[in-house]
Amino acid sequence: MQTNPTYNSLVAVGDSFTEGMSDLLPDGSYRGWADLLAGRMAARTPGFRYANLAVRGKLIGQMVDEQVEVAAAMQADVITLVGGLNDTLRPKCDMVRVRALLTEAVERLAPSCKQLVLMRSPGRQGPVLERFRPRMEELFAHVDELAAKHGAVVVDLYGAPSLRDPRLWDVDRLHLSAEGHRRVAEAVWQTLGYDPEDTEWRTPMPVTLPPGWTSRRVADARFARQHLLPWIGRRLTGRSSGDGRPAKRPDLLPYEETVE
Repeated sequence: MQTNPTYNSLVAVGDSFTEGMSDLLPDGSYRGWADLLAGRMAARTPGFRYANLAVRGKLIGQMVDEQVEVAAAMQADVITLVGGLNDTLRPKCDMVRVRALLTEAVERLAPSCKQLVLMRSPGRQGPVLERFRPRMEELFAHVDELAAKHGAVVVDLYGAPSLRDPRLWDVDRLHLSAEGHRRVAEAVWQTLGYDPEDTEWRTPMPVTLPPGWTSRRVADARFARQHLLPWIGRRLTGRSSGDGRPAKRPDLLPYEETVE
């Protein structure tokens, strides 16, 4: 990997993780690691262009159908692709199909850019991760294989101790906090070959006393009411939180024209 490379454009493909949930801005929109990364890259390269095609809730098949061809046509220097995790969290998941679709996406995107970036997504400590860990690790093993075959780089967030900490996740327990997204942006930045701005992004946060039993039960009840039950309802009815939503930043435009 070249040290401090010069890239003129970035296109992000993905779901809610790449859209930036839950790095909430005052105006109600989401920022996230991809926006943070684009800002850093733009600071080094005048005229830097950025598009973010991510939409929350998307499965890998939807990314292939709705985002991959659009991203490939943009001919960006860097494309990030993070997908398939939503599939692994479904009660019924055909991992053979997920692997095939991810392969299709990589085979289309890799030749269309200078550098394709793949990820091993972060995993929050807790029962959800343990339940779906075998599927996730099968997905990540395939990511590694595809990267080796097609010259992509892999950002290993799954293996980062810091990102397992529940304090770096939002109250919905599915999306990273602002600090979590900042660390992901740093991870991608370094993987692309830029000099580190935070050499300790992998380092866990200082240990603090865990919340008491009552606080945990209150948090569990709030989580179930506000996030878990609506999520289950969408699964049962075949709906998605991303239904009808447009891409976050659909056009590859100069960064200063799309991000304040």
